Amino acid sequence: MEGILIARATGGSGDDRVYAELRRDFMNDPRLHDLLPKFVRTYRNLDAFWPFIKAEAGTYAERREIIGKSFTPLFDHLEKRHSAPADKVSSDALESFDTDGVHVVWAKALERRTDDPEGAITLARTLLETVTKRILDECGEDYLETDDLPKLYGKAARALNLAPNQHTEEPIKAILGGAMNLVNGIGTLRNRLSDSHGRGGKLPVRPSPRHASLAVNTAGAISTFLVETFNEKGQARPGVQAQSTS
Repeated sequence: MEGILIARATGGSGDDRVYAELRRDFMNDPRLHDLLPKFVRTYRNLDAFWPFIKAEAGTYAERREIIGKSFTPLFDHLEKRHSAPADKVSSDALESFDTDGVHVVWAKALERRTDDPEGAITLARTLLETVTKRILDECGEDYLETDDLPKLYGKAARALNLAPNQHTEEPIKAILGGAMNLVNGIGTLRNRLSDSHGRGGKLPVRPSPRHASLAVNTAGAISTFLVETFNEKGQARPGVQAQSTS
C-alpha cells in the first residue's frame, strides 16, 4: 500500500484496484483501522488521494517522507515493537500449560494493549480467571461459576501452597500478599475502566495504553507464576499429568 501511494505521488499511476482492496481489508480490521494514515482512511482511491498529496508537498522527496512517516505506527505494530522482553517468558509458560485456552487469551490481551486498552483490561482479568479455574480443575478443587476473581485466586493459591497464611517467613508472606493485592486490583480496574460494564456520568474514565499494559503485564506475570508453580509441583489430580515447562 505504501509503495502504491508513493508511486502515485511521484509521477506514477499506481494500481488503484489493489489499493482499494488493501484499504478495504485494513479498514475492516478493528486492530489496524486506527493505525492507518489518515489520508488512507479518508481517500478511497488514488485519484482522490492525488490532489491531497500534491497540495501537501511540491517535491517527490517530501511526498515520500510524508507517506513513509504516516505508515510508521502501522509498521511498528505489525513488527511487534510494542512487545516487552517479559512477553516471551509468559508466552512460553502459558503456551506449555494450555495452548488452546490460556495462551489464546494471553495472545489476544497482548495484541490489544495499544489499540484497544479497554478490551485488553477485560482480557487481563479473563486470563487470570482462566488460569485459576484450569489449575483448580487439574488439582480436583471445587469452585462455583459465580466465584469472583479474588475468590478463585485464593482457592488456587491455597491449592499450590501460595497463600500468605501458609508461610511463616515474612518476606515470602509479603510477596504472596502483594500478588493477591494485585489480583484484586486487576479486578477493580476491569470493573471501572474496561469495556465489560456500561459507565454512567458525563465524563467516563477511559483507560490509556499504559493502563492496559500495566493490567496485562501484571496478569501475565501472576499467571506465569501460578503455571510455573503448578508444573513444578506436578499437582495434577489423579489420572491427570501436569505438563512440563521443558
